[in-house]
Amino acid sequence: MTNDDGIFAPGLAAIYPELVKFGEVTVVAPADSRSGASHSVTFAQPLVCNKVNINGQFAGFSVQGSPADCVKLAVMKLHPEPIDLLVAGINNGANAGINVYYSGTVAAAMEAAFLKVPSVAMSLAAEDNMDFERAAKYCVKILKKLMPAKSDGVININIPRLSKGEPKGIRIVPQSSKGFDEYYIPQKNEQGRTVFQLAGGPHRSEQKPTDTTSLAEGFITITALAPGMTNYEKTRELAQIQWQSVFAQ
Repeated sequence: MTNDDGIFAPGLAAIYPELVKFGEVTVVAPADSRSGASHSVTFAQPLVCNKVNINGQFAGFSVQGSPADCVKLAVMKLHPEPIDLLVAGINNGANAGINVYYSGTVAAAMEAAFLKVPSVAMSLAAEDNMDFERAAKYCVKILKKLMPAKSDGVININIPRLSKGEPKGIRIVPQSSKGFDEYYIPQKNEQGRTVFQLAGGPHRSEQKPTDTTSLAEGFITITALAPGMTNYEKTRELAQIQWQSVFAQ
């Protein structure tokens, strides 16, 4: 298990007791919040790793690094036996649409996929009162349907805002690439300097159901993500260009 909200995150604590019903669970997570860390890795300095007790509930490895660091360290050093499944989450806030690229939680799951470990990312849409325990129940029911998991990418699960009632159902949908209406708000800091706070509005409209639109409508979304980013259609177009002329005298 890992996440990007830190080893003391309530989402991680909520899913842990559900996962131990499946088998042995090892927790390796950042020492503090690394939300939005994406797929960054630490290479200029060594990683500090400590064994810690999580509020008397369980023990885990606290790493002064990114979520992807945690996965690499777990697979290569901390867990000598083969790992059957990597679970990242439950993240505080949805990881859908373009936010998938910014997410440290999804990046941790993708790092596991790079290392041929089956992986699942779990997230709960943000609101004032986050019901992680209830979200964990839904996530585990979905996980049971996915088992045995395969090491051919990441299964990205998003739970909608639970304050609005029971989810309307489950939708298997693609990742949206439309993004959200984002903007920066100028502010003054304590030194009187102008700083800029990123803020966001609703997702942009789309004609077909995607992870962002379905989540907003109250559905649990499941999206299969692939490790590769190659645009094969564009690659075929590029292959038709006579590149030899670049080196012609």
